[in-house]
Amino acid sequence: MLLLYRLVSGWPLGLLHGVGAALGWLIWLLSPTYRRRFAQNAAQAGYAFGQVRAAVAHAGRMACETPRLWFGPPVPVQWQGREAADAAYAAGRGIVFLTPHLGCFEITAQGLAARYSAQYGPLTVLYRPARQKALAEVVETARRREGLETAPTTLAGVRQMLKALRAGHAVGLLPDQVPPEGLGEWTPFFGKPAYTMTLAARLALQTGATPLLVWGERLPAARGFCLHVQPLSSPLPQELSAAVAHINAEMERLIRQCPQQYLWGYGRYKHPRPQG
Repeated sequence: MLLLYRLVSGWPLGLLHGVGAALGWLIWLLSPTYRRRFAQNAAQAGYAFGQVRAAVAHAGRMACETPRLWFGPPVPVQWQGREAADAAYAAGRGIVFLTPHLGCFEITAQGLAARYSAQYGPLTVLYRPARQKALAEVVETARRREGLETAPTTLAGVRQMLKALRAGHAVGLLPDQVPPEGLGEWTPFFGKPAYTMTLAARLALQTGATPLLVWGERLPAARGFCLHVQPLSSPLPQELSAAVAHINAEMERLIRQCPQQYLWGYGRYKHPRPQG
């Protein structure tokens, strides 16, 4: 599988996005479960299918662009709101970057690490190790890059992220990812209870780090990506449950900025799996 990823990584981004768009629609057509979940999640947020149908193709583009981002030559990256990241890094209190399943979240980590790690230390990102051995090898190889460190979704990984924040470094995670049982709370997401991780809020509250929102917009015609960095709309509450709910609301706000690039097919409202 590693050989296949390296082979595809040399393809032009436009070709990968074209193949990905077709793949996205093929999966949508072949999977009634995916179609139903996509439509239900979008409707829960108040969108008709016609308003977010572009997200079907974008899901495929995300899958097909990954080899290029992991193993291929750099892609063009623009910035919007970079001043917020500049100020937070300069403050030296650590940063918790929060990214929903929106656009290209792989490029957000790469872009931040490339721009800031030399001066402010590595960015540590939380990831769930792949269960398939071949895919795990690909992911482990791909994410060995300068300025970027990974922390598994284990107690050791949490300690690694806390250590990074207390050293004044930055961490990144997807707070709309469903955590294992016992590591989250049922909190409204677009008005419906969703099992939501408490880790993102705890990292910020326990260390005093600055929470920032970031997402990577996939630009038209394969022109690359734009990293959008934004502060929270209001300070994070000090009580944990309120902070978790506030982060969910911030994720909703980001998604509404570009619902056509959100992964509506993600099982956001599923029940958590047992730990272990």
